Amino acid sequence: MVEDAWKALADPFVEGAYATVKGQVRTYVLHQQLLRHLPPPSASVLDVGGGAGHQSLPLARLGYDVTILDPSTAMLAKAEERLAQEPSEVRSRVRLVRAAGESAVEATGDRRFAAVLCHGVLMYLPAPEPLLDVLCRCVEPGGVVSVMALNAATMAVRPALEHRWADALAGFDATSETGVLGASTRGDTVEHLSALLRRGGVEPRAWYGVWLFSDWMDLPLADTDVEAVAEVELQASLRDPYRQLSRVFHLVGTGGT
Repeated sequence: MVEDAWKALADPFVEGAYATVKGQVRTYVLHQQLLRHLPPPSASVLDVGGGAGHQSLPLARLGYDVTILDPSTAMLAKAEERLAQEPSEVRSRVRLVRAAGESAVEATGDRRFAAVLCHGVLMYLPAPEPLLDVLCRCVEPGGVVSVMALNAATMAVRPALEHRWADALAGFDATSETGVLGASTRGDTVEHLSALLRRGGVEPRAWYGVWLFSDWMDLPLADTDVEAVAEVELQASLRDPYRQLSRVFHLVGTGGT
């Protein structure tokens, strides 16, 4: 196993990013979108790059059988901390596996899952093809593959709103940027990832936005009605043209035979 690249980012990511208005909105909006497609509990869920379990732990609370797979010891330690605060019946439904996403087939013993999640991972990889191929191999026939990726079509928005006009001009044709945690991130498109899913035997069924308004604004947690923001973002995620302008997008497909 390679050195834990997320060790230094675990605290800023879990205690910082997810605790913000934007982080809470992400969890809520993705959760509502997932519930449109997931089979009923106690279906099996594999969360590839699931980190501290922000997206899959709420599913375990609903009765889903959850496997969180992540290469980072530091991130899985955060998941263990959060799990320790849950009732025993929830803890019993969650398994933690340390492995790279590209090794998910071997790390899970060739098991196939009713749902395979991969949220906010592709943007940190040089190319999406290897991991998407594995996701498609891990889903059972008729199961759900759920991917959240950085929207390559909106790279100019953040620098423009920050009055970085030269960066904004370059952003129209950019494929990568430096994210809020200081790490390099790479953008994808709905069309390209849809084609890759089809190549892996997964048929795209729907796509959504995730962040629009809350990504471009500084919203202090103490002074913000997070529930109201989340409901606005949920509606924006479902409708054109708003979803097309989202910072990230959520793509859902169904596995074949």
